Amino acid sequence: MNALNPGRRVVFGGLAVLSLAAALGGFQWIRQAHAAPVQTDSAAVPVQMSQVSRQDLPIWISAIGNVQALNSVNVRVRVDGELQKVLFNEGQTVTAGSLLAVIDPRVYQAQVAQAQALVAKDQAQLANLKVNLDRASKLAAAKAGPTQDVDTYRAQLAAQQATVQADQAALDSARLQLEFTQVKAPLTGRTGQRLLDVGSIAHGAEATGLVTITQMDPISVAFAVSQDELAEILEENAKGALQVVAMTRDGQQEIARGQLSFIDSQVTAASGQIQLKAQFDNAAAKLWPGELVSARLLVQTRKDVAVVPADAVQLGRQGNFVYVVDADQRVQPRLVDAATVVDGKQWIRQGLAAGETVVVQGQSRVAPGLKVTPVKTDAAADLAEAAQ
Repeated sequence: MNALNPGRRVVFGGLAVLSLAAALGGFQWIRQAHAAPVQTDSAAVPVQMSQVSRQDLPIWISAIGNVQALNSVNVRVRVDGELQKVLFNEGQTVTAGSLLAVIDPRVYQAQVAQAQALVAKDQAQLANLKVNLDRASKLAAAKAGPTQDVDTYRAQLAAQQATVQADQAALDSARLQLEFTQVKAPLTGRTGQRLLDVGSIAHGAEATGLVTITQMDPISVAFAVSQDELAEILEENAKGALQVVAMTRDGQQEIARGQLSFIDSQVTAASGQIQLKAQFDNAAAKLWPGELVSARLLVQTRKDVAVVPADAVQLGRQGNFVYVVDADQRVQPRLVDAATVVDGKQWIRQGLAAGETVVVQGQSRVAPGLKVTPVKTDAAADLAEAAQ
């Protein structure tokens, strides 16, 4: 093999040096391009801020509830006969004792008359036996008649008195059956659909009733909460009936306010929940049986506690924290003891003082020591969307 030309050695050596220099220069450029940019005051991160405040914080428990009537009665006909009159309209509010319908009373009127005649007959016989007993008693006392007659009349009188009592009971029963021909409302409430028409033959043994009457005022809402809340509910309810607010199903509008009226005697094992009921005045009929509502139970009110918007609290490796903005508009993370969230407000047990400023939106764009600048509400909404 021929020896390499010295001139070529020089050329190759120069090319190698140039290649190494280019590689080192490229590496330095790449490292500079990926280095974190230096934060300057002119590049403050826009975030939404809020101050820590102290206020009374009501502690609510929310659940889906079902409106239930306190009483709902299927009004049934109690005697057989033709339905002659219907005296209510479907959906009408009726009062307890008002006349709803009339069954043909003629058969029962005849039965009453027959029972009355039997009572009169047996009462006449009873009166005759009393006279006979009195006469026999006087004769026996005067030694003009046997004492056996007295005993006989006395026994017959007792039997006749029992007969009259039986006759009177039969008369009372006949009068009761006659009274049942007038169908009356057992409670005050709203009627449903009419199930029997005028002219139809009603039977007391039929399960189908005339109409269903549902009590509308007062009314109840049934709902269930976790068994974990039971101890606090029992403790606070012992001090006085707890307030319950019925809201629309989406929780946006209040319907009525009432009080807790019932706590079930046992926890449902399958769900780990306890059944509760609240009672509401419903004169305006804003709550309707069967309706789904959002029930909010006010357990207690915490006085003068520190609160921040719930969005300010973040979850980190060491627990809940917030970004606190100092006097130089720079942020630092701070661990906090966060408790209940109520209507978008986070109760902070420890870690913040009233008047301090925290970041509410834009936490994903900040880091410890970075400078921030507040944004207006409209811009904060855009910031929240960008963070998502």
